Amino acid sequence: MSRLATLSRHPRRTLATLATVLAAVGVTVASGADFTASSANPANTFSTGTLTMSNSSANSAILSLSGMRPTDTTTGTVDIANTGSLSGAFSLTRGTPDDSNPSYPLSTKLNVVVDDCGVYAGSTAPACGDGDDVNKYTGTLAQMGTTGHTISGLGSFAGGAKHRYQFRVTLDGTADNNYQGASSTVAFTWNAA
Repeated sequence: MSRLATLSRHPRRTLATLATVLAAVGVTVASGADFTASSANPANTFSTGTLTMSNSSANSAILSLSGMRPTDTTTGTVDIANTGSLSGAFSLTRGTPDDSNPSYPLSTKLNVVVDDCGVYAGSTAPACGDGDDVNKYTGTLAQMGTTGHTISGLGSFAGGAKHRYQFRVTLDGTADNNYQGASSTVAFTWNAA
C-alpha cells in the first residue's frame, strides 16, 4: 500500500502528527536565538540642599553714634554665615535712608567703608584692619546701592562659611552748620541666592 493510502485511511492520526510538526516548527520560529536579561536599580532618591544664613547682629544695628562732629568715625562689625549645605552668592543691599532734614540730608555727608575682613578659620574670627581685608564699598551712605555704588558681589560662600565685615562711617569734614542736629537712619539687608 502506498503512503498516501495509509495516510488517508487514518485521518486522525495524520492530523495529530501534522499538528505536532506544525507546533514544533512554530516554537522553533518563535523562540529564535534571542537571549534576555534584566537588572534593577531600586530606591533612586533625590533630595534638596539648604541655603540659610546667620547674622551676628540680626535685628539690631551694626553701628551707631550720636553727637558726631565733622571727621568723627564709628566702627562696627558683623559676622555673616552660610549655615546651609549649599553654596550661595551673597550680597548686601541698603534700604532708603531716613534723613531728619530733607533739605540737608545727613546721608550725603556720611562716608561709609565696608570691608570683608575674611573667612573664619574654624571658630577663630579673622582680624579686621590687618592688611588683607577686601574693600567691598567706599562712598557716601546716600550713594550706596545706586548705579556704580552697589554692594552686590560679596562673593560665593560655601556651605558653613562665615565672613566678618567691618563698617566704618565718618562724618565728612565739609558738613557745615546746616547739618547740626541732623540724623540719618538706614537698614542693611543681607541676601543669598
